[in-house]
Amino acid sequence: MSVLHDFRRAARILAPMSHPDPHPAAPMAPAETPERQAAARRSTWVSVWVNLLLTGLQLVIGLFAHSQALVADAIHSLSDLVSDGIVLFANKHSAKAPDADHPYGHLRFETAATLGIGVLLGVVGAGMLWRSSERLQAPELIPTVHTAALYVALLALLSKEWLFRYLLRVARRVRSTLLVANAWHARSDAASSLVVALGIGANLAGLPLADPLAALVVGLMIIRMGWKFSWQAFNDLVDRAADTETEQAIRERILGTPGVRGIHDLRTRKMGDMVWVEVDIEMDGTLTIVQGHAIAVAARERVMADLPVLDVMTHFDPV
Repeated sequence: MSVLHDFRRAARILAPMSHPDPHPAAPMAPAETPERQAAARRSTWVSVWVNLLLTGLQLVIGLFAHSQALVADAIHSLSDLVSDGIVLFANKHSAKAPDADHPYGHLRFETAATLGIGVLLGVVGAGMLWRSSERLQAPELIPTVHTAALYVALLALLSKEWLFRYLLRVARRVRSTLLVANAWHARSDAASSLVVALGIGANLAGLPLADPLAALVVGLMIIRMGWKFSWQAFNDLVDRAADTETEQAIRERILGTPGVRGIHDLRTRKMGDMVWVEVDIEMDGTLTIVQGHAIAVAARERVMADLPVLDVMTHFDPV
């Protein structure tokens, strides 16, 4: 182990020889572009206003119409407002440049925020399950729902499906997993609104248990979505490697660089939506340091040109 440790230490010492000088000419990562930040803020504010209007409407009509499912959907919309606030907070802080306390930047603010959204969804879903189970234990106390609840549920369904498609389109354009999480949160709302509409319709048709059952299903859907986001964000926070396709694309670009004989010890780890890469490049042992440095710089630029890679730390070995 001591030999391996010394080798790694030597690789870090030699890394500056194969790493370009730190100047603004280095390509800007997608996560750092002003266009990406502006798109995230704009789309999130759209989500804020949609959810704010729906929350108020669903809550008022849900209480008036005696629909537990519609009130549960209103609480879900309220959780969206909280998640939108988390997104805005993370969007602001993840754009900060590296500093003394965060030499790798602040990109993991997005990952931490995604974890927060997942936990929030789990808590909201558990609360819905608890309330629905209480209602189901006393079916004789379940009132008939007013027709107005059905119209509001259908309006919420259409609004949230539109919001999902809008947010997902923006998220894919700027390559943000946080915005993807927020978009799928909106899709879970659309799915829950569909369940709510069906439950209210069944209640109006003479099945009083359908309304609290719909609220129960909504709670289960929310918990499932929360677990998915939490688990994914947790894995990214503990330095999960990039997916196989991304690693293969990185490998191909490096090996396709003129002067590169081979590579070994390719290591990746997620940094927010970006990937941090470390790799040992094999080159002709008769090359000068200047020539080896030029090849390493070319390999780095090929990787960062069209992949979501934050940086590539290289060390070259003579062969």
